[in-house]
Amino acid sequence: FYIHKHIALSPFYPLYTYSFPYGKTTQTAVLPETCIQAVIESDLSSYRPPLGPEETVKYALENPHDTAELSVLAKGCKTVTVITSDHTRPMPSQITMPLLLQEIRKGNPDVQITILIATGCHRKTTQKELTERFGETIVKQEHIVVHNCDEGPFCQIGTSPSGNHIELNQIACEADLLIAEGFIEPHFFAGFSGGRKSILPGVASRKTIMYNHAACNIHDPHSVSGILEGNPVHEDMLFAAKASGIRFILNVILNQNKEIIGAVAGDIDTAHKAGVAFLSSMCRRKPVFSDIVITSNGGYPLDQNIYQSVKGMTTAAASCKKGGIIIMLSSCCDGHGGQDFFQTFAREPDTKKILDDILSRAQTKTIPDQWQSQIFCQILLDHTVILVSDAPREMVEALHLIYSNSLSDAFCQAVEILHKPEPSITLIPDGVSVILT
Repeated sequence: FYIHKHIALSPFYPLYTYSFPYGKTTQTAVLPETCIQAVIESDLSSYRPPLGPEETVKYALENPHDTAELSVLAKGCKTVTVITSDHTRPMPSQITMPLLLQEIRKGNPDVQITILIATGCHRKTTQKELTERFGETIVKQEHIVVHNCDEGPFCQIGTSPSGNHIELNQIACEADLLIAEGFIEPHFFAGFSGGRKSILPGVASRKTIMYNHAACNIHDPHSVSGILEGNPVHEDMLFAAKASGIRFILNVILNQNKEIIGAVAGDIDTAHKAGVAFLSSMCRRKPVFSDIVITSNGGYPLDQNIYQSVKGMTTAAASCKKGGIIIMLSSCCDGHGGQDFFQTFAREPDTKKILDDILSRAQTKTIPDQWQSQIFCQILLDHTVILVSDAPREMVEALHLIYSNSLSDAFCQAVEILHKPEPSITLIPDGVSVILT
């Protein structure tokens, strides 16, 4: 690590070394130890589950919350739809999906099963990504459909208390038995992922997703990581999930190595709450405010693009002094991750103007990626963000970020910008695995 010229003569020794997830590898920081205020991590990496991954899932399936076992639910059904996460999520489906399919066929060997990929508004999952997720056997032998939020066909199943007309993929609505698999992690405006998110946004129409992700909902003080009660985004999602008739979920909790350390199954509300309680016990932390916060999006696949990386930035912002600097490590091998998101910033250099425009829009006028742009704007207005990434410099800078190709370079840039010889530093190795409250 190159010690910056402005701090080379300072009495900063000894140095502190720490590695951050980056794509499928890591990047290492060597920093002045006296500047480190805190290293904020969850207990996910140190937790040792009593059972192995497969046994953990089996136990959850055998002990569902508020429902019969899946094999019992499948009896007498002609069709079953299994919703699962798309390529942007580290869902360990090579373990979970065979067990789900086995349970379904245990109760009904001849049932027709469709695996429905919950893309929400994301791009279509590729064949290669399907194979990476499920393995060749499932891809070849099972009927897999990738959801498209623009093409449908859709079924309108009701109107939520907020006025959202809920439209869901017809394959989900018309199944005799609808189930879902997913994983639970902190979510920067829905409170937590998993559970009801398989339905909305997972297999909803773009119009339904846009209404749910409207500026007024994102702006609500309850629409933050770790909060479900009073969260309008969550409440709308939960209404859609219950209205869909989904009868069973399997949700897992993962450590930093994307290994299963917990699992819950059963009713979409009560099972999800049980998983949230388990996760919350290990990942709630107090913020430690510093001049510089260094974080990541937990590596691949969550750091595939800049769009998803806003999640880790949000955690960093919760521990960064106003006017401070966030160093975000995210490989972004898939580029910006959202054309509308990218164009919003590429077309307008004034971040405040972008935010004001978003906040002025009615719920029915929400545009694609607006929610991510809204949260991103607030981060950029309060902090300088340096992105360590493999994405093209022009792309990074068009998104109002400072480009860097290495952590050492990013730290030098941060010191230069702050004009402080001894900046305080907080390290959050995995920004999507902790909740700062």
